[in-house]
Amino acid sequence: MTEVYKKENPPSLKKPEIFFLSMGGIGFLPKAPGTFASIATLAILYIFGQANIPFFLFAPFIVILTGISIFLTNYVQKIYQVQDPSWIVIDEFIGVFVAWAFLAKHNWVHYLIILILFRIFDIVKKGPVGFIDKNLKNGFGIMLDDIVAGLFAGLVYLGISYLNLLP
Repeated sequence: MTEVYKKENPPSLKKPEIFFLSMGGIGFLPKAPGTFASIATLAILYIFGQANIPFFLFAPFIVILTGISIFLTNYVQKIYQVQDPSWIVIDEFIGVFVAWAFLAKHNWVHYLIILILFRIFDIVKKGPVGFIDKNLKNGFGIMLDDIVAGLFAGLVYLGISYLNLLP
């Protein structure tokens, strides 16, 4: 039987779906939880980058993680009767991971550029990112706007890299 929560009851990190979607509670930080989730993601990805693990090995993981995240986001939105709560930050993890796929060099400057570009696209929400954010309020839309922001960040990074503007 599914537990039903009252709107007055805040989500609890003791619930696995809340722990997962909030990236271990990062989403409950009072200021800039999306930025902190993005930074935490890059810290993990930096370790992968230093180990020279190719992105294509992570592609199945990202697809599965995205599917699980969509399912759990839809579930949580229904149970808590909320739309796109700010504490769900697993979408930032996925978006940054997508941007990371474009990295040409695994040094801190390139990671910082990816972080800045991703956060700009994620916060400003212009073009397709904004359209998705405004029109798709379900789990799919919540994940997709960050995936598209990650794609844009990666493409802009490639352009900057191609022009030899990075060390």
